[in-house]
Amino acid sequence: MPDPVRWGVLGAAQIALTKVIPAMQRGASTKILAIASRDLKTAKETAARLDIPRAYGSYEALLADPDIEAIYNPLPNHLHVPWSIRAAEARKHVLCEKPISMDAAECLTLIAARDRTGVKIGEAFMVHTHPQWIRARSLVRSGAIGTLRTMSTVFSYFNRDPRNVRNIAEYGGGGLLDIGCYPVHTSRFIFGEEPVRISGVLEYDPDFKVDHLSSGFLEFPSGHSVFTCSTQMAPYQRTLIFGTAGSIEIDIPFNAPPDRPCRIFVNGELEEIPTCDQYTIQGDAFSLAIRENKEVPVPLEDALANMRVLDALRAKPY
Repeated sequence: MPDPVRWGVLGAAQIALTKVIPAMQRGASTKILAIASRDLKTAKETAARLDIPRAYGSYEALLADPDIEAIYNPLPNHLHVPWSIRAAEARKHVLCEKPISMDAAECLTLIAARDRTGVKIGEAFMVHTHPQWIRARSLVRSGAIGTLRTMSTVFSYFNRDPRNVRNIAEYGGGGLLDIGCYPVHTSRFIFGEEPVRISGVLEYDPDFKVDHLSSGFLEFPSGHSVFTCSTQMAPYQRTLIFGTAGSIEIDIPFNAPPDRPCRIFVNGELEEIPTCDQYTIQGDAFSLAIRENKEVPVPLEDALANMRVLDALRAKPY
């Protein structure tokens, strides 16, 4: 087993503190060596609470640490590309939270930085390496439900906190970028194709000016995918996959529980996926890609394709 990759974390985002960092600390190929915050006191308190050896009071200081090999970037959406580029220029590999950028054009600037610096950069779609999604794709490709025809997804939660970054337009808020990116990614993952026609309907919050109810239709060469996401509905998530001879239902497709088996239903029959933490798997997979000099699980080319669909759903040309 190669030595664990030494990671630094930019910022103290809630997803990092409660889910990603603890999960990566349990990984065989990852070591969280440092965390940075714009406030040194916050960084030190967070580092002490999570047993992280080093704390920095600026992102620049973390990037200057020569012992750090890779950066996890869970900053707000509008800071994904700028700080991922800064990390790449510091010769750090980067795992950046989804969505990778504010739009496809910005993603292209990150690809240019990756190519210029030679580091590895990937998008943190943890579902991409989760066994339940790998199993679902394998079942589809094996013909277990006949010929794939359509997917249907609903993903929602309720949040009207005006201080939350998801409700701040200039930070890249809104449901489509926050959670709509998941059904877009998983639809492309299951179909193994890019959509040829895209249509979106977005309803905007009158106070926050961000989308709070969004639905999308993706036409693939082999079939259709439809989804609805909302930041102001009862919490819910479910994915249904239909073929000419059967179906697959993914019980908790995105916030997969790390403490019990996941459940999928194949042609009505329950199939349990052994207990695992998708963030541990994601961190180890990215770290091994670094150590073995292989492609990362979700490369920027895939991230760009996803952003182009999100742009089209928002009627942005690309």
